[in-house]
Amino acid sequence: FGYNISGFGAFASRGVDASFLVVAGGAGASGGGGGAGGFLTGTGSLSTTATYTVTVGAGGAGGSGGVAVDGANSALSGSGITTVTSIGGGGGGAFSNADNGTANAGANGGSGGGAGGADTGNNSGNIGSGTAGQGSDGGTAVALNTSQGKGGGGGASAVGANGSGSTGGAGGAGTASSITGSSVTYAGGGGGGSGNSTTASGGSGGGGNGAPASTNGSNATANTGGGGGGSGSVSARTGGNGGSGVVIISYASPQRFTGGVITTSGGNTIHTFTSSGSL
Repeated sequence: FGYNISGFGAFASRGVDASFLVVAGGAGASGGGGGAGGFLTGTGSLSTTATYTVTVGAGGAGGSGGVAVDGANSALSGSGITTVTSIGGGGGGAFSNADNGTANAGANGGSGGGAGGADTGNNSGNIGSGTAGQGSDGGTAVALNTSQGKGGGGGASAVGANGSGSTGGAGGAGTASSITGSSVTYAGGGGGGSGNSTTASGGSGGGGNGAPASTNGSNATANTGGGGGGSGSVSARTGGNGGSGVVIISYASPQRFTGGVITTSGGNTIHTFTSSGSL
């Protein structure tokens, strides 16, 4: 998923050599798990005379019997650079009592939402597609009206698992980054909701767990870009919310910029943005 200055065309040709991580907001879930926010890394040269705008995308809200809300984009932009944008996760598809392929489908995004399914008819809904270089597709729901296993949301490094029988699919795994000086995994997909007593695990990287029957899905972890967990079979239950994104910029010390939470590790200065701001 990495980009460099020649492949990405992002940064000005002079200044401070830096690495960056841009993770978008994860999507909310409905029946299907929410897709993780897009995950982008890269390197380039930042000018100490420029100001860079950092946008941290919010997580999407979970749905109740309807399509969940997509995550919001995260971005890094400023004078002399091309904006670096990661795409918000795609919302999980609805579980409904109608055979509605549109409502039951996961949405496209950085990673795609899992399909939601229906308890009448035989239409599981389509999966949501991920964005190339940023994330993965969601999983399918079971196309049988007595089963109700919903699809997991896609993660940065793996597709969401398909629902199987009455059990929801696990969320797709996220991707680890050591930009802060220690390994942290981001952008895991949300687990799909189940029609039985099984909890479908959210993907590593903050994805929320998919719920057993008649319970609400779990929220994703804030500032990971994880997708929310899908709700159990009853349409009145609510899927979990997606996790907000994060933008991190690292360069060799000493400190040359202000903005975000500033830390040091291994001879590097690190700016971590958990909300929008300026570098």
